[in-house]
Amino acid sequence: MTLQRSDIAQRAAAHAGVDKATAEAVLKGVESALVEAAAAGESVRLTGTLSLEVVERPARTGRNPRTGEALEIAAGRVVRLSAGATLKKAAKGE
Repeated sequence: MTLQRSDIAQRAAAHAGVDKATAEAVLKGVESALVEAAAAGESVRLTGTLSLEVVERPARTGRNPRTGEALEIAAGRVVRLSAGATLKKAAKGE
């Protein structure tokens, strides 16, 4: 099962004891904060849950999988997301 944005808002509303509209507004605010942090190159840490950081990837040589031809991949910034201990334990069923 894949949780959609509305599913997460509904579960958050139930956990926090607020209405779904309030939970959706808070979720939208969290999403905006994450996007702003990534755009500014800042790291985000939700202790035990997840961490997000923007890292620089150097230019490198890749291969076209269809033709095997070498091609240059430009340097750039990417977002790296890591699960925290709480999420890892939950995934393991602990």
